[in-house]
Amino acid sequence: MSLRGAVRRALGSLVHRVWSVVRTAGAVSATSPAGYRFRRLGEGACLAFPMGAVFGEAWIEIGAHTLVGERVSISAGMGPGVDLGPTSIVRIGESCSIGRGSHIVGHQSIDIGDHVFTGPYVYITDQNHVYDDPETPIGRQWPRNNPVVIGSGSWLGTGAIILPGTRIGRQCVVAGGAVVRGEFPDHSVIAGVPARVVRHHVPGRGWLPPHLGGGRTESVSERPVERVVTAPAAPAGSTPP
Repeated sequence: MSLRGAVRRALGSLVHRVWSVVRTAGAVSATSPAGYRFRRLGEGACLAFPMGAVFGEAWIEIGAHTLVGERVSISAGMGPGVDLGPTSIVRIGESCSIGRGSHIVGHQSIDIGDHVFTGPYVYITDQNHVYDDPETPIGRQWPRNNPVVIGSGSWLGTGAIILPGTRIGRQCVVAGGAVVRGEFPDHSVIAGVPARVVRHHVPGRGWLPPHLGGGRTESVSERPVERVVTAPAAPAGSTPP
């Protein structure tokens, strides 16, 4: 190996070692100084470094042993330094994994259950722009909020977009790139733009498409509050910024 090659190899090794130290030191946990800014950051929870835009921590809860990947943005409210009231806005359950580059943008209520996994670059928001006044720029019209619920045990594929008002049941799969709005029952496979149920688990029969009986669900009154009934997804409307 030439002297130049040896020097480059040594420098490369040094850079990687330093970066590893920086990543470890920059991660946010319940015991790190930045962790105390959150309303709740459970034991073993970690926000990987480098982080995305994170603000409104006093209204963000993250459960124990949840891993938030690199460059994930989590926000509560329009910007830092705003009093959002006595209750939390964004709640992420225990043992979740939020894929790198994802955005969770809360203004009213985003509730993510336990053991929810996402691919990278997932977008979840409870606020959308409106276009009621055709003469006023859309970005200057006051946006509209609608709570979001994602049931425990669900998986959200790469690039999925979860729009305001969405309620996803337990143990659901959301396909990569799906644009989701509406209410979806437990044990559903959700795909498309706009998203719809393409498979549903029927006990004793397995995972069936709707035309084979995969769309049947019990009524809301027969189930816990977090479980929801099938409803056709509304048109996607305006997309989040």
